[in-house]
Amino acid sequence: MNSEFSQESNKLEEKMPNIKVFSGSSHVDLTRKICDRLGIECGRVLTKKFSNGECCVEIGESVRGEDVYIVQTGCSEVNDMLMELLIMINACKIASACRVTAVMPCFPYARQDKKDKSRAPISAKLVANMLSTAGADHIITMDLHASQIQGFFDIPVDNLYAEPAVLKWIKDNIPEWRNSCIVSPDAGGAKRVTSIGDRLNVDFALIHKERKKANEVSSMVLVGDVKDKIAILVDDMADTCGTVCHAAEKLLEAGAVKVYAICTHGILSGPAISRINNSMFEAVVVTNTIPQEERMKAAPKIQCLDISMILAEAIRRTHNGESVSYLFSHVPM
Repeated sequence: MNSEFSQESNKLEEKMPNIKVFSGSSHVDLTRKICDRLGIECGRVLTKKFSNGECCVEIGESVRGEDVYIVQTGCSEVNDMLMELLIMINACKIASACRVTAVMPCFPYARQDKKDKSRAPISAKLVANMLSTAGADHIITMDLHASQIQGFFDIPVDNLYAEPAVLKWIKDNIPEWRNSCIVSPDAGGAKRVTSIGDRLNVDFALIHKERKKANEVSSMVLVGDVKDKIAILVDDMADTCGTVCHAAEKLLEAGAVKVYAICTHGILSGPAISRINNSMFEAVVVTNTIPQEERMKAAPKIQCLDISMILAEAIRRTHNGESVSYLFSHVPM
């Protein structure tokens, strides 16, 4: 395996040596895993804050004529992380980088993607404009909350999917997966669960929910049959976990034997940890698009799925001018 990696990295250096991967301060561990996978060193960058809270970024090596990738995810201090990313993109661009790609595993403000009431902002579009204005030439992200966000950009956007890794986890960790039902906790995720259900050749169901206000669900109706089956809730993100925990109770009332939850982006803010600890889940599986070490210590039910190899392969293929669509249905080995 190691010889394969070294051959691959040698090939990378022979083919196009001018690649640099920098990490923002949001997820240094993920960037390190991506660089290990690519067989290259992380680029040197110093990020700090002035006493008044302003971000300051110093790129510690030449990027002239280089193909630059900046890894920054939308986690805890979202506004600071976004501003830091914009400054890093701009710093590389005015330092004559050939191309700057923002690798954003969890896209910030993705839930504000439409005007759902009077005077509501479409903040995801604003973020897209800011990234383009800063100088980004390409965006790599994962499981966008709404795939039409790609249309907010006039630059190429690669929206990768955690689905192949999720399928692999289900087959490896749920022995009775053939007697399961894939459930979406809302109507918006119906397409996601039908795709997984078809590939596993199992049934799917969905839960219709009505919200009083953001992060608060008032009522839920289950559409589908989960009696005597293992219910696997699949969603793109888990924030306060109110929806998935309510959904788990609903599924157990409807006769499900066990309930699992699989969410790409484990934001897990506010009361999420205590809700998971008090829930009926066998396991809550999230990916490392957002750092999860502290949360896993606080909630033993949380399991983390590594998606660094998907991002690394997307970077390698983009750098070498190869197709990325292979990753939509395969997990790189």
